[in-house]
Amino acid sequence: MSSKISTTKYTPSYSAQIEDLAQILSQINNVIIGAGAGLSTSAGLTYSGKRFTDAFPDFIQKFGLTDMYSSAFYEFPDLETKWAYWSRHVFMNGYNYVLNDTYDILFDLIKDKNYFVLTTNADHAFLNHGFDRKRLFYTQGDYQLFQCSVPCVQETFKNQFQIVTMVKFQKDMRVPTKMLPKCPYCDAPAISNLRIDDTFAQPPGWYAAQERYEEFLLTYSASKPILYLELGVGLNTPGIIKYPFWHYTKLNNKATYVSINLNEVSVPSEITDQSICITHDIHDALHDLKKIYNI
Repeated sequence: MSSKISTTKYTPSYSAQIEDLAQILSQINNVIIGAGAGLSTSAGLTYSGKRFTDAFPDFIQKFGLTDMYSSAFYEFPDLETKWAYWSRHVFMNGYNYVLNDTYDILFDLIKDKNYFVLTTNADHAFLNHGFDRKRLFYTQGDYQLFQCSVPCVQETFKNQFQIVTMVKFQKDMRVPTKMLPKCPYCDAPAISNLRIDDTFAQPPGWYAAQERYEEFLLTYSASKPILYLELGVGLNTPGIIKYPFWHYTKLNNKATYVSINLNEVSVPSEITDQSICITHDIHDALHDLKKIYNI
């Protein structure tokens, strides 16, 4: 869908929106969740502020880093320095984090539904909170995986031991050269399996998850009641979640599109009558929804 779609702001009262969404959830069994960075941010997995400054004071002082998102694109002087930063980054965002109950509430709301999750997050939060792996499609990668930087193969490799080791033994913002991750096939440097550029590896498991997602869409999106629940999705990559959700809602008069985002939300004028757009913190909105939904 074109980025020039005519959109309409949708701003009825918050309490009425939550009540409407609770009623929809009580009536619809098929749910597709589209999750963006705003969901994990609301759950406490922030990339800036105190969480960032407490973990990277040395890198902030030396390199002027401002947050973990922009730091992902920083050109460090050598691999030893890069992995001193990146091992901490991956450890914090893929393994060692504590979230509030946002994901738990979401799971309680949909665990008995016929659901599927499409997410651009790489933090493993859905898997860590009970969601079925077979109902998840991580489109943009996974912090818990390495891949070849070339890549010579479309494969990924688990990285927990190497990440923890680099975090533990780094010194003066450098990891020992012998600890640098390498591809087990061609010996080229390994990198995190994150879609930062066109080297992103898509192994067979990635395509299998994509196929399950597309099968879910084909089975339930055409003429059956279905809820497209978009959580924390911005406009960085709207072609992955937002635009397809708008498109499929327009095709099915039994579909409902719901967007919850702390920032301003809008919808195409063609689906305004099928939409609920809630400008509110996701954690608080799900908490209020749970109260009304009585679970």
